[in-house]
Amino acid sequence: MPLTDTALRGVKPASKPQKLFDGNGLFLFIAPSGTKSWRLKYRIQGREKLLTLGTYPQLSLKEAREACAAAKKQLNGGTDPSAEKKLKARSAQNSFEAVAREWHANQTPGWTARYAEDVLERIDKNIFPYLGSRPIADITPPELLSVLRKIEARGAIDQAHRVLGICSLIFRYAIATGRAERDTAADLRGALKTRVVTPRAAITEPEAIGGLLRALDDFPGTFTVKAGLQLLALTFLRPSEVRLGEWSEIDFEEKIWRIPAKRMKMRLDHMVPLSSQSLEILRDLHEVSGDGRLMFPGLRSPEKAISDAAFIAALRRMGYTKEEMCAHGFRAMASTLLNEQGYSADVIEKQLAHNPREKIRGIYNRAEYLPERRKMMQEWADYLDTLRLETNQKKPHAREEA
Repeated sequence: MPLTDTALRGVKPASKPQKLFDGNGLFLFIAPSGTKSWRLKYRIQGREKLLTLGTYPQLSLKEAREACAAAKKQLNGGTDPSAEKKLKARSAQNSFEAVAREWHANQTPGWTARYAEDVLERIDKNIFPYLGSRPIADITPPELLSVLRKIEARGAIDQAHRVLGICSLIFRYAIATGRAERDTAADLRGALKTRVVTPRAAITEPEAIGGLLRALDDFPGTFTVKAGLQLLALTFLRPSEVRLGEWSEIDFEEKIWRIPAKRMKMRLDHMVPLSSQSLEILRDLHEVSGDGRLMFPGLRSPEKAISDAAFIAALRRMGYTKEEMCAHGFRAMASTLLNEQGYSADVIEKQLAHNPREKIRGIYNRAEYLPERRKMMQEWADYLDTLRLETNQKKPHAREEA
């Protein structure tokens, strides 16, 4: 006698497993634990087999009958529904999205949270909707190129190249784990539009630098943002390395800012010798945010740093366009002028925290060139003071008259 929803709702688990048959081999298996699962008993090639369709009540009686009918249709066509289910499960595990998420999970411990989020977002938005469900081994170069062309069509050429690079890493992971035989992305080398590399905007003329520093002195925004920009000019650090700074990293006695590897782009500990000018700014900043963990807390929460757009917004508020100056430009400013003034290129590169030629050597010698860097950083800070105080020169920006 066919089952009814009323009968199913009223059945209780017993000390032994129960089977309630509906017909056509379909029955509800009730375990002593109370779990109820739909199963289909069928024969193929002379052998009796069982196929689990789903659990009740997640899979209703009506849905179980429909699944039963679909399985019977497969049997009539000579297909074993159990084998087909296993094949689909394997295909799902070998899909581009499944492999990509597995690769991403393996890589995440070595990345910053922000970078891990950016990588996943790029493929989630640009690749998964089109190729996510496809078996990774079956994806062809033309298929991948077609998807990347959609990114190019938005004018995001650099993004297309970045996504291609991520895809290549995923394909190589698939090869290593036995789910693909070749890196499909590698076949697209040269197929995308050429990236136009635009140097970051930076002010490198001494007179213009003086004008920028004086404009910064008169900055009408928060002291936190002002101090951050001043430290960008004095320390050569990247914007994120400054704004995410923590007070535990500052040693006022040794005049050193020790930044742990997890916060550095190159994943190596970095030491920044602090000039007297930097220390003065930090002491003033400590009066504002020294009670908390972060040096540059946001206005809404002391546990969240100021936005990554705060420095850019401040420069724009001061009147500097994106073609004139960006937050990263302070690094180029220092590098350009110090090289012109004859400082050792190795010392400058070390202070910029660029990847050392011998990475292992860099790991074991974090204080490399520290005496030379201390001298250079103080002389750089003094030089900036000289440029700031040269008010008799013609001011390069009309905004200073405002």
